[in-house]
Amino acid sequence: DLERDELAFFPFLYWPVVPSAPLPSRDAYAKLNRYLRSGGMILFDTRDADTARFGSSSPEGRQLQVIARSLDIPPLEPIPEDHVLTRTFYLLQDFPGRTDSRDVWVEASPPDAELADGMPFRNLNDGVTPVVIGGNDWARAWAIDARGSKMFPVGRGQAGEIQREYAYRFGVNLIMHVLTGNYKSDQVHVPNLLERLGQ
Repeated sequence: DLERDELAFFPFLYWPVVPSAPLPSRDAYAKLNRYLRSGGMILFDTRDADTARFGSSSPEGRQLQVIARSLDIPPLEPIPEDHVLTRTFYLLQDFPGRTDSRDVWVEASPPDAELADGMPFRNLNDGVTPVVIGGNDWARAWAIDARGSKMFPVGRGQAGEIQREYAYRFGVNLIMHVLTGNYKSDQVHVPNLLERLGQ
């Protein structure tokens, strides 16, 4: 409950965008902005990727724009191929949920991010993107009931189960990113660090 609960205990918030939901109060917005500034992450899921593209005028997209007006959200960009979310645990280039759209947005890379000589990835944001925005309906792809059965269908047949597996993998990468930041980007510097330490 944004109005009542202390958000500091939650490193990650999943926010399904519902057009009819009331907007947070001024106090809740202040709490959310403190949360984002102190390292929390919000995954906004419009759950409309099967019917709308990012930035289109779906009811969910319009509601997200209204929600975001009072939030301190940095400039965003589609997830670049070398973003740490593509490799925090699993190597991924797509981030499906119940739907499989590539329209997933994160904090924009700094303008001076360059590929260093001998490094496979650019030196991107030094921390966790505070916001991830997409419409792939991830929570329903991840959902299981008390018996461990899948609650919602994903795709058809074997292809659907493969898509669900990739949805799980994206969830793992997302939570690893939330909890460990850019450690995976730092790994590319290990050889240089060991050399400097004389190892």
